[in-house]
Amino acid sequence: MRNIKLTIEYDGKDFHGWQKQPNRLNIQGEIERAIEQVTGEKVDLIASGRTDAGVHALAQVANFKTNSDMPIEKIPIAINSQVRRSIRIQNAEEVDEKFHSRLSCKRKTYRYVINNSKYGSAIYRNLCYHLPMKLNVEEMKKAISYFVGEHDFKAFKSSGTSSKSSVRTIYQAQIITEGENIAIDLTGNGFLYNMVRIISGTLVEVGLGKIKPEEIPEIIESKDRSRAGKTLPPQGLMLINVEY
Repeated sequence: MRNIKLTIEYDGKDFHGWQKQPNRLNIQGEIERAIEQVTGEKVDLIASGRTDAGVHALAQVANFKTNSDMPIEKIPIAINSQVRRSIRIQNAEEVDEKFHSRLSCKRKTYRYVINNSKYGSAIYRNLCYHLPMKLNVEEMKKAISYFVGEHDFKAFKSSGTSSKSSVRTIYQAQIITEGENIAIDLTGNGFLYNMVRIISGTLVEVGLGKIKPEEIPEIIESKDRSRAGKTLPPQGLMLINVEY
């Protein structure tokens, strides 16, 4: 049996997240259906992690087992011919049978994009969060550095998470500006439910002068969700890299 690793790009706007759900359009189900169409096999597609409704991915990673002898270079073409244009398989490779997209993952990088222009963008409106109030990016850059390291991120998770522990490690955290777009990049060993969107919401509060950068360690230590910022909308979030 072959173990196939896929690198997947998708626009999450029309989907109810990655995970299979009855009577709801989802990315996992769409790709599994396509794989069955081209191989004749029902498969279980395992992702590096589940993205929520409306969240995008530039390089999600997933794997499945198959007895199909289809040449590896033809797998992306075959699957792409059966899925919506908002999903594209960018690469397929045969990996060791022990490879597991979620359990083998070492690091993930998420990006949250804020359009900080006065009127927003028509073309990119589904790929960013529009905030017309001007943000102090220098203060946000000071604040984001406090998230680096191993912390209990209980104050930055939404209720409903199934994770037993809220301790995670952030390896890199940076803010990149391009024109009137502000990108918040976080690389970590894992993320809690809505963690990136809440950290981004907290940084927005810093940028608006409602929270001081020096208060971030106190908020982390408090483990109190009410002290952190709001959960920003999903369309600004994108999974951009998964490392193994």
